Amino acid sequence: MMPTLLYVIFLEVTTLSKELVGKAVEELAPLIEKKEVSPVELTQAILDHADATEDKINAYMEIYHEDAINDAKKAEEEIVNGNYRGMYHGIPMGLKDNIYIKDKVTTMSSKIHKDFVSDYDATVVKKLRDAGVIFTGKVSMHEYAWGITNNNPHYGPVRNPWNLEKIPGGSSGGSGAAVAVGSSVASLGTDTAGSIRIPSSANGIVGLKQTFGRVSKYGVYPLAWSLDHVGPMTKTVKDAAGLLQIIAGFDPNDPTTVDVPVDDYLGKITGDVKGLVIGVEEDYYFNEVDSEIEKLVRAGIQKLVDLGAEVREVKIPTLKYAEWAELITSLSEASAIHHSDLQTRPDDFGNDIRMLFELGEIPSAVDYLQAQQVRRQLKHDFKKAFEQVDILAMPTLPILPNDIGDDFAEINGKKVDLIDNIIRFMGPGNLTGLPALSVPCGFSQGLPVGMQLMGPAFGEAKILNAGYAFEQTNPLGNRKPDLLINA
Repeated sequence: MMPTLLYVIFLEVTTLSKELVGKAVEELAPLIEKKEVSPVELTQAILDHADATEDKINAYMEIYHEDAINDAKKAEEEIVNGNYRGMYHGIPMGLKDNIYIKDKVTTMSSKIHKDFVSDYDATVVKKLRDAGVIFTGKVSMHEYAWGITNNNPHYGPVRNPWNLEKIPGGSSGGSGAAVAVGSSVASLGTDTAGSIRIPSSANGIVGLKQTFGRVSKYGVYPLAWSLDHVGPMTKTVKDAAGLLQIIAGFDPNDPTTVDVPVDDYLGKITGDVKGLVIGVEEDYYFNEVDSEIEKLVRAGIQKLVDLGAEVREVKIPTLKYAEWAELITSLSEASAIHHSDLQTRPDDFGNDIRMLFELGEIPSAVDYLQAQQVRRQLKHDFKKAFEQVDILAMPTLPILPNDIGDDFAEINGKKVDLIDNIIRFMGPGNLTGLPALSVPCGFSQGLPVGMQLMGPAFGEAKILNAGYAFEQTNPLGNRKPDLLINA
């Protein structure tokens, strides 16, 4: 039998570890800075929790046990010596497996790239290193980021921590599930047609697709060049703001980045939304939406109104063509990237994405260029809308996460195609490149629901502040996935 004193110590350490894995960066950072929590202690707790939950969630492609502890020891030494670098110093994070880390395997969760090792860090990785982040490993994704379920044929499905039979969303499903279950404190995902926001909504976390050109994509394997974004996936809005503060900025290695000053995202989070004008586009964003999701999102908008905001209806006519334009653009660009492998080794792709790449060979140059004309008009329509309102609010997803392996979802009892509906409210943000934030706004059938806030170009501070104001109303009621508490 374990001696009483040792048993008490064991319980105290176990309890402390459980508390740590459930905390957000904004809670952990002051404890680390004051030396009340050690980066080694935190990292070990996260690694242990990842080990304890992996057999159920399958979020990680690879866990860097030894490297993470060694890096945590270096961070601890720096902090003890008075060299604290800021909010993310000593914070353990897993990164999506299409973001290059020097000398580490980056598979894109594919068979074709299963042994690919980069000889350089992605720009975002370099910036995170400079900020003192500890990398715990690579997290799973839908193969080549071309899907929304994270049901991977090569490495198995990632499971939603709120219901293990449900999808976590994709393509950044490993990031979403890992943050939700506590096996990563925060993460970076990528978003081409919703791949940050979809899993953020499905897993009850915060996901930010910032303005196109705000964050470098250098060293991130592409899906569709003109639609791709890299962005934060975190427990709270302040965590997302702090992470964006680190990774934002012009990069000469990425010609799509824009040399615009980086805003003080954290400093502009006040929670004051008095006078904020929220736009609502009824015809598109509240059409064919699950009734419970619609109710939760409208209640979320009302909470912002109760805090001093006002609502104004807007019209964005070109939205009715957005799904077509996004599909033509993403299919064409993705198939161009994978054209050679599709010709020479088609059987090494999963069936679902091989079909999409084959479809992408069909649109003509005329189709692609017409889609870009729609895109140009859509940007114009959004710009006009933002002359009338400060931000837009809508559901992140019109449906709830469905069962793993099911190609259909439900809207008010009607079976609908999963892919078409799960990306319906996502594509406009990628086509326009405008910033979009998903914040949790409640539960339906035990699953999280997200509310999406969109802003004008480089208007991340506006949507982050509005998201923070809403977050303070505690829309999730402090609920956590059981595995976060009981693993």
